Amino acid sequence: MKDRNELIYSLPKAELHVHIEGTLEPELMIRLAEKNGIEIPYKTAGEARRAYDFSDLQSFLDIYYAGASVLRDESDFYELTRAYLAKAHLNNVRYAEIFFDPQTHTARGVEIETVVNGINSACEEAAATYGLDTKLIMCFLRHLPASDAVETLHRSLPFRDTIYGVGLDSSEMDNPPHEFIEVFQKAKEEGYACVAHAGEEGPAGYVWSALNDLGAERIDHGVRCSDDFPLVNHLAKHQVPLTVCPLSNVKLKVFEKMEDHNIMDLFEMGVMVSIHSDDPSYFGGYINDNYIAVADAFDLDDYHIIELAKNSFKSAFIDDEMKDHYLGLIDDATASRKVY
Repeated sequence: MKDRNELIYSLPKAELHVHIEGTLEPELMIRLAEKNGIEIPYKTAGEARRAYDFSDLQSFLDIYYAGASVLRDESDFYELTRAYLAKAHLNNVRYAEIFFDPQTHTARGVEIETVVNGINSACEEAAATYGLDTKLIMCFLRHLPASDAVETLHRSLPFRDTIYGVGLDSSEMDNPPHEFIEVFQKAKEEGYACVAHAGEEGPAGYVWSALNDLGAERIDHGVRCSDDFPLVNHLAKHQVPLTVCPLSNVKLKVFEKMEDHNIMDLFEMGVMVSIHSDDPSYFGGYINDNYIAVADAFDLDDYHIIELAKNSFKSAFIDDEMKDHYLGLIDDATASRKVY
């Protein structure tokens, strides 16, 4: 097991499914609340951590949005992102596509410029300090009206050079993708890449809708696809990436325990699955913790671990030359291991 963990830590990885607001550690939450004079339900970091016992996605989101309320000025978003990128570097993440939720902040009177500039300044610093490349993906909150998403897209246009793509997140149940057809069409017209959360708590039909109605190029979570074998076959045939977050899925009761997860079944059926951390502060682990949890639950050998890491780069919004570069880094890191 020690040898397997060493392999996981040594592997270069791409992180494609991480919500920057979900990396807010309790210590920083408490400090920013005090700095900004904001009342939150917790007095100490330990008290906050004890509240991270979720029964479903909505129970998590209630705490998630309360935590995000402490983020007020550009320096807060910078500090939040800087802390995540430092942890990502320690986890050997070489490339990250970072989600952020502007509506969570603009609803509180925080300008989108404040959010984008704070996050981006930390990303630029990480590129210089760690050689860690990033892209930003702006997500629309599906529990809010689609018209609000359209307005958010309009507000984002001055930052088109900084924001690479758009996504769809928040509470999935009773909020189907097709309600957001207009904003995704407009986003595509503006040249944004498009991804969407689907098939986490929602049904497999939501994955079809994200693909066919929204034109999503990648599906975040997508684990409910296994309820629909034609969908699994479609995903495998067209190599549509699924960015899977195993610890999150167990924490939110999508699966009762890691051994019940379907990620390796999907892998064996040829689906382009990869491992990510989602909201690591709340779900008990950053990207290496997710790899280790899956490797332990399924007693993975070197081949499967390495292929999952390669899939993360194959699924990224980077050109073939950059993919080859990162895949070469994995080959270099594992050259001394016999992989069958």
